Amino acid sequence: MDLAMRKLLPAFLVAGAVLTPVLGLAQEPAAPAAQIEGDAPGAAPDSGSGAEASTNATHGGEEAATHTPHYPLKKPAELSWTFAGPFGHWDLAQLQRGLKVYKEVCSNCHSMNLVSFRNFEALGYSDEQVRALAAEYQITDPAPNAQGEMFQRPGIPSDRLPSPYPNPEAAAAALGGAHPPDLSLIAKARSVERGFPRFLLDILPWSQYAEGGPDYIHSLLTGYEEAPAGVTIQPGTYYNPHFISGPALAMAPPLSDGQVTYDDGAPQTAEQYSRDVSSFLMWAAEPHLVERKATGFVVMIFLIGFSIMLYLVKRRVWADTPH
Repeated sequence: MDLAMRKLLPAFLVAGAVLTPVLGLAQEPAAPAAQIEGDAPGAAPDSGSGAEASTNATHGGEEAATHTPHYPLKKPAELSWTFAGPFGHWDLAQLQRGLKVYKEVCSNCHSMNLVSFRNFEALGYSDEQVRALAAEYQITDPAPNAQGEMFQRPGIPSDRLPSPYPNPEAAAAALGGAHPPDLSLIAKARSVERGFPRFLLDILPWSQYAEGGPDYIHSLLTGYEEAPAGVTIQPGTYYNPHFISGPALAMAPPLSDGQVTYDDGAPQTAEQYSRDVSSFLMWAAEPHLVERKATGFVVMIFLIGFSIMLYLVKRRVWADTPH
């Protein structure tokens, strides 16, 4: 009998460990029916949503079911980028076009405070071209002059791209209360979760999906639509089902066909502008992306070879030892 009890004891312990959380969950009080799924307890049903919650009316005195919309309403399309995958590379012509789109369109509202003019040499520009580009901007020198006054001067390669506004408060006041984000790292800071199990497949060596930011930016720039019936948006905002924070945003559609002139014969369409500037913003956020992937590939090959060598050495060392 003692032997039988000792054999059954581990099974009882495992059953208790499995059933305890389930029983505890079953004893928790159910959430109130009026609480909207996904909202914090006590939160207003429509706070921050900008859209009416969908309500399915039921007959026979049943309570109405409400659902919280999940943004973005439309997930971004997965595009083909030259820098994607383990053997990706930068398309310098596309990056130069993206810089032109940023300079002529995006820089009117957005800053890139972490990017210096000298970084553009990596895009194929010569030192003279970088100096000429920097000189087009008037930069407030960080040090005062001999009279103790701040002064402006032409930019030099070591300067960073200036903001169109002196401070975030001035930007918000000029744009109706909305402060445009800095674009230096926007391609790494904005992306849409791909969910299970796709995010597990993204880490595979032949996939290495890291283009969520460019895909999102492209879809956002080209995804403006008319607000459908039943959706209320705030005045001064624009409906965009690809926006990750709500149904509408304060930025008007920034791109249109023929807005920027290309010198290399590329299509002058909003679709092409969006692709080019999205690629440029990805380079700005991670300029060493291609080099990092190449280094990682070499390291993986080395580790595989090293593991095989260790296994063969182990077999050789212990070959004469009885097991």
